[in-house]
Amino acid sequence: MIRKLTIPGAAGKISALLQRPEGSATCPLVILMHGFMANKTLEPLKSLADRLEEEGIASLRFDFDGHGKSDGRFVDMTVLTELEDARRVFAFARGLDFVTEIALAGHSQGGVVAGMLAGELKDQVRALVQLAPAAVLRDDALKGELMGRKYDPANPPRRLFVLFHYVGRSYFQVAQTLPIYEVSAGYPGPVCLIHGKNDRIVPFQYSEKYHGIYADGELHLLEGENHFLSKKRPEVIRTAVSFLKRHLR
Repeated sequence: MIRKLTIPGAAGKISALLQRPEGSATCPLVILMHGFMANKTLEPLKSLADRLEEEGIASLRFDFDGHGKSDGRFVDMTVLTELEDARRVFAFARGLDFVTEIALAGHSQGGVVAGMLAGELKDQVRALVQLAPAAVLRDDALKGELMGRKYDPANPPRRLFVLFHYVGRSYFQVAQTLPIYEVSAGYPGPVCLIHGKNDRIVPFQYSEKYHGIYADGELHLLEGENHFLSKKRPEVIRTAVSFLKRHLR
């Protein structure tokens, strides 16, 4: 059962999909966050939402500002604007009368946002799943690199064309000082990290560092898997859903 929603955001409306098991008066919910230049309808979020529904768990996936069908301009997007979107989606989810508790899950840059939001909200988040979380984005910004494009990190360009979008100067400036691990470390609950050992975009060592900051974390490194978790997707989804089932009532 999938319902289209719009949620008020800082840059306008946030487009979202609420997927809920049929026949359940109440159930837990997982907020799903996509990666850089992705959207709420793409993998691995779609498969994760479908499998969660089969297991009696609702999900709420949404487009960050400037992505998909949400308002806002991509050129104005930063990790902090996405964090604000995530805060607003979480507040919306807390107001749903059928939701018993909330977990977070995110892929790539969405994994970074999910980790930082969990670090802020602490015990309000029941569990956290990070899929190939892109904590490399800070180091890349300090080096002056993004998706194969190079720039002067001391003087980032006003905007840089990357693949199909212009990325704004504020994205690079925010990324250079973003306290990714420091904020995420504030989360005291259970964490599941899943990362491919053949990830050429975000080396798996970034998930190893995440694993070191959490008090209650498990780390799954998959041989031969890429950043998009497409080689062993059934295993990825099975691992994530099994973890969430253990920790959601």
